[in-house]
Amino acid sequence: MRRPLTGVRVIDFSWVGAGSYATKILADLGAEVIKIESTKKVDGIRLSPPFAGGRSGVNRSGYFADRNTSKRSMLLNLKEPAAVDLALKLIAQAELVCNNFSAGVMERLGLGYEAVSEVNPRIVYLSMSMNGATGPERHARGYGAMMSAITGLHHLSGIPGLTPTGTGTNYPDHIPNPGHAAFAMLAALRHSRRTGRGQRIDMAQTEAMLATLGAELLDWTANGNDRAPLGNSGEGLYWQDVLPTAGDDDWIAISTPTPREWEVLLATLGVAAGAPAVRRDEVAAAVAARNNHELAHALQAGGVAAAPVLSPPEVIADPQLEHREHWRVLEHPEMGRSLYNGQPFRFARHEVQPTTPAPLLGQHTDEICEELLGLSPQQIAHLRTTDVLS
Repeated sequence: MRRPLTGVRVIDFSWVGAGSYATKILADLGAEVIKIESTKKVDGIRLSPPFAGGRSGVNRSGYFADRNTSKRSMLLNLKEPAAVDLALKLIAQAELVCNNFSAGVMERLGLGYEAVSEVNPRIVYLSMSMNGATGPERHARGYGAMMSAITGLHHLSGIPGLTPTGTGTNYPDHIPNPGHAAFAMLAALRHSRRTGRGQRIDMAQTEAMLATLGAELLDWTANGNDRAPLGNSGEGLYWQDVLPTAGDDDWIAISTPTPREWEVLLATLGVAAGAPAVRRDEVAAAVAARNNHELAHALQAGGVAAAPVLSPPEVIADPQLEHREHWRVLEHPEMGRSLYNGQPFRFARHEVQPTTPAPLLGQHTDEICEELLGLSPQQIAHLRTTDVLS
């Protein structure tokens, strides 16, 4: 089945989290994404757990695998001028280039926008460093957790009056930054096809993260109001919380936007009528005696928003995700049958889920050299011995 981005070629210099997920979205949509890697400096998430079978290795990281489906991997040691020349030859045949290095790295390698646009004026060139390519903080380097702190997301997390808890994961790497980057590349690709002109996109990841906090930022800048952490409650809701239930560390999330849902909750639990401030402890005690799945179903039947907090095995077995065909099993050359996340969206007339497992380190180097660069096996062997393809 033809995919929406079939025929689009992406030269992907990104690594770790946000950049790799941005190009994964394009790859799963059908783009030919060539991931440029090197044995001299391996992508950090190739070395990050969890590892298949509990055994570490550059081709065994589940984190890397989930971020790099549907891609091909090519080795290029960009410290070598000949490797940079090969990269430019690939870019001349591509529509998109993506990197999430610190500001200035691509320029020092000879692969900045000016150099790239000389060989391909129609190229869409995305860079997504932490603070962008300009400004006094452009050389600062950081990962998702730092961006959460810098932008104030951590300030909004946790229980009021206590130390911020954070989000439990590098939230900017998983949703706002790759999502903004993919959207920007698609919009610029459409512009390039309509006008014949490429674009340089300089995306500061901190700014993409701030875009998700618009209401809080406006409240502070316009009103001088610091919203501060809300814990498990929600603004404008009558009552909301996440409470422990019967079982070993089992929990349930319940939301009652109006008094009507609160009354249904009390009736379901067998608790006497009363406001949240009066009945909070009784509700918590009644919830603690119930199974989280059974209680969630009972509350949902009464029109109350409720859901069990799922463990990893429960997430994999979740009926809704199964119905949406979210999970994909793909055969990996080293890890064997492996479970992958699908995209969180579906198209009516196009398949947009992973097609191939994550590549082995440098798995497709020879075929890319032959197919796109026209190199002979002898030339490829020479480039390997001279550390260009390493």
